[in-house]
Amino acid sequence: MMILHTMLRVGDLNRSIDFYTKVLGMNLLRTTERPGQNYSLAFVGYGKGNADGQAEIELTYNHGVSSYDLGSAYGHIAIGVPDAYAACEKIKVAGGNVTREAGPVAGGDTVIAFVTDPDGYKIELIQR
Repeated sequence: MMILHTMLRVGDLNRSIDFYTKVLGMNLLRTTERPGQNYSLAFVGYGKGNADGQAEIELTYNHGVSSYDLGSAYGHIAIGVPDAYAACEKIKVAGGNVTREAGPVAGGDTVIAFVTDPDGYKIELIQR
């Protein structure tokens, strides 16, 4: 077994595609339009698709819904980066929202940072 994707509901599909591709540097892997079911999908990730073993993020836009209550159960998505400090600077230059600057995790040595996407989903950057 392997993790294939995580689905996030988004309020503006193009805005989210721009964030994940232009700010976080992911690839737009494929899109699907389901007008009869009133939704559109975009899959983004760092690989070339599930065939390469990389998990993806499925961005789901339900037609006519511009925002969601994220609730208290969602935590974050984690992305490994070689240099969290440099990643934060690059994300800020690209217009991204760094909500926790890079630095050691409380009580440890691992360097992390947090970014928030346009819909409010948190993304942790972990220096590896």
